Amino acid sequence: MAYALRPAGLIDAPAITELLNDIDRIEIGRPETDLHTVEADLKHPETDLEQDSWLAFHRDRPVAYGLLWDESAGERIDVDHYVLPDHQPAGLRILAAMEDRALVRARENGADRAVVHLHLNTEPTLDTALIRARGWSVVRRYHVLHRPLDPARDPVPQPPPGVRLRACTEEADRVRVHALYQAGFAQHFDFQPRTYRQWLHDIDAETLDWSLVWIVSAEDSGDVGFLIARDDREAMGWIRSIGVLREARARGLGGLLLRHAFAAFATRGRDTVGLGVDTANATGAPGLYARHGMTVHYAVDTWEAVLSPK
Repeated sequence: MAYALRPAGLIDAPAITELLNDIDRIEIGRPETDLHTVEADLKHPETDLEQDSWLAFHRDRPVAYGLLWDESAGERIDVDHYVLPDHQPAGLRILAAMEDRALVRARENGADRAVVHLHLNTEPTLDTALIRARGWSVVRRYHVLHRPLDPARDPVPQPPPGVRLRACTEEADRVRVHALYQAGFAQHFDFQPRTYRQWLHDIDAETLDWSLVWIVSAEDSGDVGFLIARDDREAMGWIRSIGVLREARARGLGGLLLRHAFAAFATRGRDTVGLGVDTANATGAPGLYARHGMTVHYAVDTWEAVLSPK
């Protein structure tokens, strides 16, 4: 089967979205990829589309897509990879090209190897035997959780005495959320330090409704946690990030932030909310989400390849 391979461009975003939704239907049963998400990925500041993106066609139909970006400025490189089940050779071509490019990017950073991470559904359209044969292995598992919403069941919670929630409406608050994010996630698996400007791109700040970003503070310790939510996904309301500083955990603040987000989405007419969690998270997050009625929608594995010059 013959394939044409070329870099992707922003103009390809609608076709890529359609391809990813075709894969969503196979992997999770329904389309859950939005155009604005694909566009944000293609605009990633650490991606040179001419060299870091790949789109494979069969008879003018996109059948595989890859994207690479470098947030570490070191050996760690991230990639996305998507392929329709009947077009594994196209996926393999893109995978090989991404591996070569990842090693180039890492060496440009002064590293002598590339440690590449790829997220795949646990039942992916990509034939995982192909990547295992190339030395890839699973190093982490994530769950995408979801929960039904009901305005009657999800009222706005009242903070306990000495605790306050505020919306992130001012620039100073956004800077504060960035600082809380960096501190709260510093010990998490695969965390990469990000400057304020880099982080703004990571969260797609240009399209973010900042009224759905909240900071929680306590009288005795100041600002100690945050939650970033998005209401621009067609499938469900989405909690992108939630974090509480280590010294303020086990005080119910994470649950307060969750319930506040549930109420906000329910008030907006959303019937479902979702988020992603590292199953090996040591902060107790999986248990917190389970206690608040969140269940597994689907699972995603982090695959890793350690590449060295031949």
